[in-house]
Amino acid sequence: MSYNVGVIGLGAMGSGMARSLRRDGHAVRVFDVRAEAAQAFAADGGVACATLIELARQCQVIVSVVVNAAQTEAVLFGEGGCASAMAPGSVFVMCSTVDPNWSIALEARLTTLGILYLDAPISGGAAKAASGEMTMMTAGVPAAYAAVGPLLDAMAAKVYRLGDCAGAGSKVKIINQLLAGVHIAAAAEAMALGLREGVDAAALYEVITHSAGNSWMFENRMAHVLAADYTPLSAVDIFVKDLGLVLDVARATKFPLPLSSTAHQMFMQASSAGFAREDDSAVIKIFPGIELPKKP
Repeated sequence: MSYNVGVIGLGAMGSGMARSLRRDGHAVRVFDVRAEAAQAFAADGGVACATLIELARQCQVIVSVVVNAAQTEAVLFGEGGCASAMAPGSVFVMCSTVDPNWSIALEARLTTLGILYLDAPISGGAAKAASGEMTMMTAGVPAAYAAVGPLLDAMAAKVYRLGDCAGAGSKVKIINQLLAGVHIAAAAEAMALGLREGVDAAALYEVITHSAGNSWMFENRMAHVLAADYTPLSAVDIFVKDLGLVLDVARATKFPLPLSSTAHQMFMQASSAGFAREDDSAVIKIFPGIELPKKP
C-alpha cells in the first residue's frame, strides 16, 4: 500500500527518513525552511512543497523532524501552520526530543481537531535514518498505529510501542539522551586525558574500542576527533537542549542527576566558547593544554 506522506524538516535525520519512505514506494512530499534542501530532495524524485499548508492538504500522514517543541508548535499552529489544513483522521508523527508533558498536551490539542497523534522520538544517527534502520520510541492510540504502521517499518529497524497514549515515547527518549550525552562527555574527557599524557590518539582509540571501556559514543564520536572533522551531524547545542530537558524532567520530582548535570555544564561551556554549531564531539575542545589531531 502506498501512502501520501509529508516530511517536515530535512536535516541529518529527516532527509534520510524521507529517502527511506520514498525507497519503500510512498509518495513523499517535503517541506523545509531551507528551500534548497526541499528542492534537492525533489530533484531525486520527491515533491517539494512551498508551504506547510500545501503539504498538509495532500498528505494523510505528516512526519515532523524539526529540532524542538517550539519548532513543532510553529509547524502546527504558527502562521501558515499545517494543523488547520490537515483532514480529520490524518496522522501527525512527532519525532523531536521534547518534554514528555508537552507531548501529552499536544496529543490532547490535536485530538480536539480530529487529528491522530504519535509520540515518536528517534535515535540512531544520520546513516541509519538514510538506510531505514534507526530506532523509534513510540506511543499513541491504536488507531494511530493502524494508520501508519507500514511507514514506521519503512523508516526504522526497531519500532518500540511503549504505550497507548502520548508521553511514554518521549520519556524513554529523554533517558536515552541522558546516556548519550553523558557518554559523549565521558569519551571526550578520556581522549583529552590521553592526549594530555602524550598517548598516541590513534593507538588509544584502537585499544579502547577493543576493550571494556568502549561505548558506541566513544567509537563513533572520537572517530570525528581523530579525523579533526567537526561537521555537525549532531551539534553541541543539541545536547545543551536535550540534557537541559533531562534535568527539567528530573527537577520536577526532585530527582538527583549528578552525571547529567556535569555533562550539561560541559556542553554549555563548549557552546559558550564558540563551538555551539560544531559536532557534539567538539565538547573535547573545552579541555586545556591538549593538542587535538589535525586534518590529514
